[in-house]
Amino acid sequence: MVTGAAGFIGSHLAHALVQAGAVVVGVDRRDPATDPTAAANLAALQRLPGYMHVTADLLNCAIEPLLLDANAVFHLAGIPGVRPSWGPRFSEYVASNVLATHRVMDAVTRMGIPRLVVASSSSVYGPTEGGPSVETDRPQPASPYAVTKLAEEQLCLAHSVQAHCPTSVVALRYFTVYGPRQRPDMFTHRALSAALTGQSLRLYGDGHQRRDFTYIDDAVAATIAAATIPTASGVINVGGGSSASLLEVINIANSLSGREIQVHHENPRSGDVLTTRADPSRAHEVLGWQPQVDLHNGMRAHMQALAAETAAYGRAA
Repeated sequence: MVTGAAGFIGSHLAHALVQAGAVVVGVDRRDPATDPTAAANLAALQRLPGYMHVTADLLNCAIEPLLLDANAVFHLAGIPGVRPSWGPRFSEYVASNVLATHRVMDAVTRMGIPRLVVASSSSVYGPTEGGPSVETDRPQPASPYAVTKLAEEQLCLAHSVQAHCPTSVVALRYFTVYGPRQRPDMFTHRALSAALTGQSLRLYGDGHQRRDFTYIDDAVAATIAAATIPTASGVINVGGGSSASLLEVINIANSLSGREIQVHHENPRSGDVLTTRADPSRAHEVLGWQPQVDLHNGMRAHMQALAAETAAYGRAA
């Protein structure tokens, strides 16, 4: 079962699992019949045999029937985004990222599912100094969103160490995943869209903030590995090894498009940290995983997908 299957990572993950021969139940509260983004994300997947989509809210639906015959659950459902979590929507973050996760973990335990892979975030580390973030570092979440992601992973791990729990938990701390179908508010998507359209790009801060960019195919490969390898419960960094500043991302977008992006500078946003960088040692040792796609090639593939979407939209219009 893949929760959040109509989302960015979830739709790619479900597609890869089906192509590998798995039978996948995808769950998402967004209905592809009424939600254009969900429909676009699931378009290729729903044509494949072996995939069944269920529109349901994990806060109140019956979860156990969805788990019949499952041997792994990928829990990617939740509300993303740092900036909106500071306002009145925080209760929605708690409901989706914490309370719904509790229901999923409780159902998984009762149904005896061997493995739960839960999507966490590099944001749990908060501000970092010096070297890359190691899984044993003390988390210092710097936003309400990050607080809920830390609560989510720790809640699942707390369940897994109970004597009666048959489920082991691997929490993956993703570092800035990008690629086709990325959320439009994410920086890589915005930079490439600005390069394609000629519109200006809002840059919060001076652009020297650095991120460890992870291409979607690499993130999916790590996620699948986390469901299949024999390991005890714990957290694992998933970082693409492409540490770059936002200004470097802009320069790559310029070179790919042959167009100079017009940048509109704005004040830094609360909760945005200066640097994220993953120590990849545990992912390599435990998952046998290492990233394959560098930032330049990943952004090229991302731009090609955006250009194709734009052309298709133009033909439909």
